[in-house]
Amino acid sequence: MNMKIAFVGKGGSGKTTLSSLFIRHLAANEAHVIAVDADINQHLGAALGLDESEAAALPAMGAQLPLIKDYLRGSNPRIASAETMIKTTPPGEGSRLLRVREDNPVYDACARTVRLDDGDIRLMATGPFTESDLGVACYHSKVGAVELCLNHLVDGPDEYVVVDMTAGSDSFASGLFTRFDMTFLVAEPTRKGVSVYRQYKEYARDFGVALKVVGNKVHGQDDLDFLRAEVGEDLLVGIGHSDWVRTMEKGRPAPFELLEADNRMALQSLQDVAEDSYELRDWERYTRQMVHFHLKNAESWGNEKTGADLAAQVDPAFVLHEHSTAAGAAQPA
Repeated sequence: MNMKIAFVGKGGSGKTTLSSLFIRHLAANEAHVIAVDADINQHLGAALGLDESEAAALPAMGAQLPLIKDYLRGSNPRIASAETMIKTTPPGEGSRLLRVREDNPVYDACARTVRLDDGDIRLMATGPFTESDLGVACYHSKVGAVELCLNHLVDGPDEYVVVDMTAGSDSFASGLFTRFDMTFLVAEPTRKGVSVYRQYKEYARDFGVALKVVGNKVHGQDDLDFLRAEVGEDLLVGIGHSDWVRTMEKGRPAPFELLEADNRMALQSLQDVAEDSYELRDWERYTRQMVHFHLKNAESWGNEKTGADLAAQVDPAFVLHEHSTAAGAAQPA
C-alpha cells in the first residue's frame, strides 16, 4: 500500500506525539516512510528521538526552494524558468517526479535519516518559524516547499508520506490540505477540540477530503461518548494516558515494542483505515484539484509576482499516477 497521511489538530492536542507514534508503528511494520514536519512549531524531530542539537541541525525545506524548483522543473517546456514556479505549479511532461525510495538532490538537501528502534525513516522539515516569518509570504513559502514536493511525489507499494501539519485556516491557504489520502484530526474531548474539527470538516467537505478523528487524552467512556456525540462516525479511536509516551517526553524512551498494547492496537486502526482509503484513490481528481488551486493562485497573486502567465504551466494531457515516468528521475530501489 502507499499512502499520503496528514495529522492536523490545534496546538497542545498531542498531534505531533501521535504523528511520531504512527511513524514508529509504520517503521515497525517495515513500511518505507518519509516524515515531514510542516507544523508552525517544529517538534517532530524531537518526538522521533532527536536531541536538541540534532533537531536544530535539520535542513529547512523553505531555504531550499530554488533547488527544489530547479530539480522538479526538469525539462518541462511549459515552465520558462525555476523563478516562475510557485508552490502550486503542477507537474507535466518533462517534469521530474519524486519517489519515496530513491536518492535525489531534493532529499540530499532537505532530508535526513532518523534511526528508530525498528528501522530508518527519512525526515524533512519546513524549518523553524520565527516572529518575523509570520507574514503571509514567508510562512507560506516555507510550507509551499512541502506542497510543491507533494505535487510531484509518486508513492509506491508499502510507502508512506506522513505530514505533521498545523491546523486551522493556514492549512486552507493553498491546496495542501487536498494532497492526502487520509487526514487524521487529533482532538481532545473538549468543546475547543471539536470546534477545530468542525472548521476543518466544513472546509474540506467540498474537496472530498477523507477525514477521521483521533480522540486524544481520553480518560474514560464519558470522554468517548462526548466525542462520538460531537463528531459521529468520523471518530476512529480514542487514545488515553501512556506511560511509554511520558518516559519518551522525559528523554528516556523505552523500546517501542513496550508501547502499551491498547495503543499499539489504536495505531493499527489508523493504518487499517488509511489502507482502506487507498481503494478510493483517484489520481484524476488529485491532478484536477492541483490544477484548480494553481489557477486560483496564479490569478490572485502568482501572475503578478512572477510576471508570467502561470495558467500556461498546466499540461492538460498530464495525470499524475503511480506509473508516471519522470525526466531524469531515478527508479525506486
